[in-house]
Amino acid sequence: MSPSSHMILQDRPAAGRRLVAPLLAYANRPDVIVLALPRGGVPVAYEVATALDVRLDLMLVRKLGVPSHEEFAMGAIASGGIQILNQQALRAHPIDKAAFDAVVARETRELLRREQVYRGTRAPVQLKDQVVILIDDGLATGASMRAAIHAVRLHGPSRIVVAVPVGPPETVEALRSEVDELVCPIMPEWLMSIGHWYMDFSQTSDAEVMRLLQRAWAKKPSAQNDNFGPK
Repeated sequence: MSPSSHMILQDRPAAGRRLVAPLLAYANRPDVIVLALPRGGVPVAYEVATALDVRLDLMLVRKLGVPSHEEFAMGAIASGGIQILNQQALRAHPIDKAAFDAVVARETRELLRREQVYRGTRAPVQLKDQVVILIDDGLATGASMRAAIHAVRLHGPSRIVVAVPVGPPETVEALRSEVDELVCPIMPEWLMSIGHWYMDFSQTSDAEVMRLLQRAWAKKPSAQNDNFGPK
């Protein structure tokens, strides 16, 4: 299946701009924070946070890839010890406990590495009573986003919104019941892969993630003040 011209995304920044209009109700609000799923979600989320003039931060999530087919998620982990399993994938690709534990250990190390590289000594963002908009560059199985949702919910936000440029209808509908709002402008019947719907889906580097974060963190949103949000 080839994407039609109105569905194809130029690149991740263009995908982010595609999400702005459906999220305009959240613009210029001091209680709103956009959380990007690194790495690919960061350029998308940067465009949204900049256009809405709200805060940008990270939700660290790592997919647990099936060892024989790593692009296929058998689950995901997120900051806070969250682990989500994709039972359908585990039935289709049986894996013994030692191999599974090895994948979890490797991805946990990478999650912690990214936390250190991207955030350094910056304090974790406070999500209690905040409107959280979770953004990635697309959905496939939804395992990573589901882990992110569970991790955010632990912090007691007032509202959870998921916004992604592209995802299959069955994944979108499954996730919609877990959040307050879900935005996904492109829902192809056959996803093929997320990159299939982008002209440029080149890998986002650590350097690019850090550049965009530092730019966002250096600019205080106009609606923000030192006493935002409920006490």
